Amino acid sequence: MKKQIMMSLMLVTSLAAMEGTIVSTATPNITSDLSGIELVSWVYAIYMLATAVSTPIYGKLADLIGRKKVLLVGIGIFLVGSTLCGLSINMTQLIIFRAVQGLGAGAVMPITMTIIGDLYSEQQDRVKAQGWISAVWGLSGVLGPLLGGFLVDSLSWRYIFFLNIPFGLLSVFMLVRHYKEHVKKERHHIDYPGAVTFSLGVIALLYALLTGSQNQDWGNPIIIGLFISSFILFVIFILIEKRSPEPLVPLNLFSNQNITIVNFLTLFIGGIIISITVYLPLWTQGILGKSATAAGLMLMPMPVCWTIGSVLSGQIVAKLRPTYVITIGTLLISIAASLLFSLKAASPELLIYLAIGLLGLGMGIITPILMLIIQGSVSQNKRGTAVSLNTFINTFSQTLGAAVFGTLFNIKMNAHGGNGANINSSFEHNQVDSTTLAALQEQLFSGIHTIFFVVMILAIMTFCSSFLLMKKTAESPARAKAY
Repeated sequence: MKKQIMMSLMLVTSLAAMEGTIVSTATPNITSDLSGIELVSWVYAIYMLATAVSTPIYGKLADLIGRKKVLLVGIGIFLVGSTLCGLSINMTQLIIFRAVQGLGAGAVMPITMTIIGDLYSEQQDRVKAQGWISAVWGLSGVLGPLLGGFLVDSLSWRYIFFLNIPFGLLSVFMLVRHYKEHVKKERHHIDYPGAVTFSLGVIALLYALLTGSQNQDWGNPIIIGLFISSFILFVIFILIEKRSPEPLVPLNLFSNQNITIVNFLTLFIGGIIISITVYLPLWTQGILGKSATAAGLMLMPMPVCWTIGSVLSGQIVAKLRPTYVITIGTLLISIAASLLFSLKAASPELLIYLAIGLLGLGMGIITPILMLIIQGSVSQNKRGTAVSLNTFINTFSQTLGAAVFGTLFNIKMNAHGGNGANINSSFEHNQVDSTTLAALQEQLFSGIHTIFFVVMILAIMTFCSSFLLMKKTAESPARAKAY
């Protein structure tokens, strides 16, 4: 029974994960068919934004009315969004329907991890199961563009969305048939005011970050107004939560030091991941003169080693405390970040592969353990809320990281006489004269080297945070055996 449930969870996880990246290789065909190339960035951004907004709401509903019902509703919304995306006749429709997809996908990751926490009571079994889900998520992120390219070349870009329908329905069938859940029938208070103010606050904040990082116009009155509005809405949200009998996000979660430290680790890790994903290909193409395909291959060790790390995590946790495992993982991430910071234009490519492999291995080792600690730090009736809050922070950290790193990159580029917005990372080296090429490479090196320095600082902060987590769990005798 558990095996069938795990298969259905892995299947739906792969669909939601791939949908974040599968569009990338289809972009030229989509813009050719639908026009509106100036809106293409929102095809990605709106999916991420909708996922981030809906995640905590699904987590709370899962605690109130049951995991199964909420996950099935989320999958249903995701499949409706996928169908509508495939039928879009213009870019505006596609963006709106991608938002629908994102609203459905927001249920997948937190509730999947929560169900695993409910299914497996043994620590080692739980880590193994979460490791497999983490591995599926990592692999899907890389396989997405490859599968998207195949479908576009063989059929049409519309099939990257239609593909979700048969596999999504299969996962629904398996969940309905095999996952039995007993939920106490009680009358619950639904925190509608909290959900509305939280959603509006997150939308305002993420929209400001995405727009500001894209245009680098942080002084724009609209962007400033969005930041102010989001701050006011979050203050109102906190006041609502204090008075709500069943708050959307219980504020006492923030007084749980284990959860707080894990959430900070997640915040740092999300920033590291987005920076490497965006700027390593820029280094590979702009400085090393490699093709886009070669740049993609240079990232390949990360998901491969992430999968290996996720599998190893379940084995290691049987011999070491989870907090020790996190320390090992963050040490590997710190070493990888230091290797990237040490890169020069003449550095051997092997050094890059080694750094990216170590980074993936460290991420794979710690990701299931972080979820294990969150699940073990709260009661079962708050598990969905705690997991969804962490998932939200992961999504938010990547949006925040993209904005912060984009701003740093452009500032550094401009300081060296370039314009980050006008640099084309895929320029052909043999089409540019040597003087211009040297200037471009110097500007790129300066900007990306700064990014890698900040990544190294974030990695060191994750390593230091792991010791804080070790200390806190050691101070809690009741949890010492578990952690």
